[in-house]
Amino acid sequence: MKGIILTTILGLTTAFSPTFINPNFHQQQHSTTSLSSTTSNSRELTTTYEKVFVAGGSRGVGRAIIDKLLASSPTLTVVTLLRSDEAIADLSAVDRVTAIQGDAFDYKAVEGAIDGCDAAITTLGGSVQDDTKVDYAGNNNVIEACGILGCVRVILVTSIGCGSSKAATPPAVYETLEPVLKAKDRAEKILMKYYTNMNWTIVRPGGLKTEPMTGKAVLTENDTVIGSVHREDVADLVVKALFASNTERKVFSAIDPSIGSAVAVEGASFDAFELN
Repeated sequence: MKGIILTTILGLTTAFSPTFINPNFHQQQHSTTSLSSTTSNSRELTTTYEKVFVAGGSRGVGRAIIDKLLASSPTLTVVTLLRSDEAIADLSAVDRVTAIQGDAFDYKAVEGAIDGCDAAITTLGGSVQDDTKVDYAGNNNVIEACGILGCVRVILVTSIGCGSSKAATPPAVYETLEPVLKAKDRAEKILMKYYTNMNWTIVRPGGLKTEPMTGKAVLTENDTVIGSVHREDVADLVVKALFASNTERKVFSAIDPSIGSAVAVEGASFDAFELN
């Protein structure tokens, strides 16, 4: 473990992007989804993937993840589900990307896009359909489809403020983002509670900024830290976590100690998680 001293920490903003919740989720999860007949302990970790599904790939962290995935291997292909004609045109022009038009609120569309993929990464958040936030509903569809189809490697990108990291978020910031954070938190709980045989990882970024990558962002299992981070750095960490052999069933916060923040915690320290 590598010790890090934090001098300043965060103004929390969140970038977000949508799905219908299958009412038969729990029944399907137990009856249709044996996910795999082996347990996590008896299963060899797969750290090489040939076809990866990315939800939320039209912009922000998701779009940067697609670029990082393609750069990671000359043979890896990406499948992404997009709503707009503009996003479809943009990503259809990228070599080794299959852009499928559909809505993350539509479970069947999500399942069809994930079918045949080795792994899935979801960064969905922010959009609303009939007051239903994609932060839960869309992510839930991705998680459920992965379980049913046997795509057992999943990375869920949420936010600091979810789950055990709630206490790290200043009360005023949490109050502003509460509906979104609660929706993301529900998705986290579904993944952790029902998919015990799935090789999942949760990444909770701090306040997101759209600036060039610094290369100094880190993952940590310390859920008391809070800070800012650039979207491209989050994407880089997520792709590294995908291929790392030691991230199974772990929850990380992602921050950049080199970036100042409006909400400062002087002298806070934590250990950076070393991916391998």
